Amino acid sequence: MNIIEQAARRLEELRKAGVDVPWGAGGEGAAQPGEAAAKAPRKERRTVRGRGPREGAPAAGARSSQSVELDLDALRQAGFVLPGDPRSELADEMRVVKRPLLRHAYPGDGSEAAPRSNLVLVTSALPGEGKTFISINLALSLAAELDTTVLLVDADVLRSSLIARLGLTPGRGLLDVLQDPSIDVADVMLKTNIPKLSVLPAGTPCVNSTELLASAAMDQLLDELATRYPDRVVVFDAPPLLPTTECRVLASRMGQVLMAVAADQTPQSAVTQAFEAVESCPVVMSVLNKCSGPALVNSYGYGYGYGY
Repeated sequence: MNIIEQAARRLEELRKAGVDVPWGAGGEGAAQPGEAAAKAPRKERRTVRGRGPREGAPAAGARSSQSVELDLDALRQAGFVLPGDPRSELADEMRVVKRPLLRHAYPGDGSEAAPRSNLVLVTSALPGEGKTFISINLALSLAAELDTTVLLVDADVLRSSLIARLGLTPGRGLLDVLQDPSIDVADVMLKTNIPKLSVLPAGTPCVNSTELLASAAMDQLLDELATRYPDRVVVFDAPPLLPTTECRVLASRMGQVLMAVAADQTPQSAVTQAFEAVESCPVVMSVLNKCSGPALVNSYGYGYGYGY
């Protein structure tokens, strides 16, 4: 009798004596040599899920901008020119305004564009000169370009009106990105139903807005906005120059400045002071707004005849 047979016999005797012997230790049902792996209960294999991206889900760290619907009919009624609309005087005048801006941002002669030349700040000497109206129409006109995408930034962090003019609800935006490093600009950017146009709200108001706009975080953000997409022009609707400090800080970091001047409204002294405040900027142009007659061209840039 071999060892295995002896062990089986001994286990059978223990069972008859009333001793509880675990299944598989020997006797009836005991594994024979070479059968242990087959007879032993297999451990359940479990796949841990939820730590990696699901199939079809964004990868970890990926950012997704919120989509919003602009009321296109309301925008038309408010005097804004949308891409694809019939040709109009205002649409033609905005083409005149944007062409030199695009030439500076994307030179067609093979030369290299100046740093941040695709960042365009729209401002005015004083409040009420129509800078927001120009900012929105400029962004809409740029969105009609075949080779250009546009980001419209509400940088008037003191008296924001751009988001309301677009019919949107205020929310997180520029100031929140500057205050909280965990917020990526894509988290608060709004994709609109106008192809190639996105909007960045001003964000949550705060008492240190000037310091935030002058911070290293703002400088890094501007570099990111200028370089993330090679075909993008970023239009900033900024506060007026003379009554605020925020706009001067912003203008010093932009590639181009477009100054709105209200016809028969803005004092010449105010216009002179405003241009002196941005004389260090690489490119400064002006647009004559609220003009009742034909569009005018002045020594600084271009004007258009539609007022608002």
